[in-house]
Amino acid sequence: MAQFDLPLDALASYAPTIPEPAGFDDFWKRTLDEAAGHDLAPAFEPYDALLPGVNVFDVRFTGFGGQRVAAWFLTPRHTSGPLPAIVQYIGYGGGRGRPHEWLLWPAAGYAVLVMDTRGQGDGDTPDGAHAGPQHVGLMTRGVLDPDDYYYRRLFTDAVRAVDAVKTRPEVDPSRVVVAGGSQGGAITQAVAGLRSDLRGALVDVPFLTHFRRATEITDAYPYRELADMFAVNRDKVEQTFATLAYFDGVHFAARATAPALYSVGLMDAVCPPSTVYAAFNRYGGPKQMVVWPYNGHEGGATFQPLHSLPWLRELFG
Repeated sequence: MAQFDLPLDALASYAPTIPEPAGFDDFWKRTLDEAAGHDLAPAFEPYDALLPGVNVFDVRFTGFGGQRVAAWFLTPRHTSGPLPAIVQYIGYGGGRGRPHEWLLWPAAGYAVLVMDTRGQGDGDTPDGAHAGPQHVGLMTRGVLDPDDYYYRRLFTDAVRAVDAVKTRPEVDPSRVVVAGGSQGGAITQAVAGLRSDLRGALVDVPFLTHFRRATEITDAYPYRELADMFAVNRDKVEQTFATLAYFDGVHFAARATAPALYSVGLMDAVCPPSTVYAAFNRYGGPKQMVVWPYNGHEGGATFQPLHSLPWLRELFG
């Protein structure tokens, strides 16, 4: 695909006014206060992944609604002293997978907690009473009411995952970074806006940002799920966007304070560049953008760590 969105010089200043619900902060305070009423009860069970260079733990902690959320926790085996930690969130349709998929951060000397994504992919966390895992269709699950929307539950899980990793003696709680790409990037943005105690955020090609524009300029899924719904439910468009306003990455980015490293693909039809820049240009903390002019939603792929690893080294000192 060719570059189809705004030119790069226009993207660099693209910061549209996106209406924010008057009760945005109250909604999220109420949501997180309700979650805090449940005992986090983190459980880290040693797990033999046949990887002698790392310690691996099969994790459970309490997320939204008192529901147990799965994760992996990996640390390099031969280290001493509290480590910086990455909390890793997963792209759309994916779960926590297998421990050997997450060796980059331990190889760099960091601890990593990989949070499972409720009801999605190769994971172990159902979405409450809903059957799981599920691969498609989550964009519209409960979308007519902010209290019922799927991403209220998932973002709450993600905030609690940071609490879980901070309980570990191997982790320096003052050096925790959140990270993810696509849906994982959206979760990262949300957590960065909902917490003030993070050391940094790695936000790659983020999803769930500037919803209305995304549905108007791309036919690609998952945003297409919203357009498919609107095509049948013509009377539910504004009600849906009223819900999505509580989950728009632009509003979370504006509240974030931790340093952030973003990335964008200028040929990305899944998460169009202007939607990424709408959040980046509102981001409240120090920020940098890595631009991949000839790439789509894969972004930097294996080249992105060549930017994120030195950025983390400088960040952590």
